[in-house]
Amino acid sequence: MPELSSTPTESREQASQPGRSDASTVEGGQASPTGRVNTGPGRMLVAVYGLFALAATGRSIMQIAQSFDKAPVPYLLSALAAIIYIVATVALARGNHASVRLARATITFELAGVLIVGLWSVLQPSAFHDKTVWSHFGQGYGFVPLILPIVGLWWLRRNATR
Repeated sequence: MPELSSTPTESREQASQPGRSDASTVEGGQASPTGRVNTGPGRMLVAVYGLFALAATGRSIMQIAQSFDKAPVPYLLSALAAIIYIVATVALARGNHASVRLARATITFELAGVLIVGLWSVLQPSAFHDKTVWSHFGQGYGFVPLILPIVGLWWLRRNATR
């Protein structure tokens, strides 16, 4: 039975001991710089972000190609959402220290975008002649665009070391 340490210093010393295996180490006993953001349930998060990257990209391309003059701002917001989802997907999948920082910034921007665009589309529906990924807080996607960044930020906070 492993000993429980009482201080952070003891925890670091124990994690760096050769042959010791726990959740914060990887092969060779080296501490993982970012925890485990892209393993286990983190893979599901990467998959959902990837799915939304594809969906938002497809939707924005179709909207811009077919009827850009009908509602240019919402369609450009769809394209922005697609870019955000692509960047977040790649950053989460890579999982290294710099990528985790990028994922955190991107997902925070995503949450702000969903809240701002969602509120804007509710308060001024005439500005949104067609639905976008973030309009009405992602209602067209089952509110997943509203929930996803909250889950993503929680996951990063829980599993990524700073």
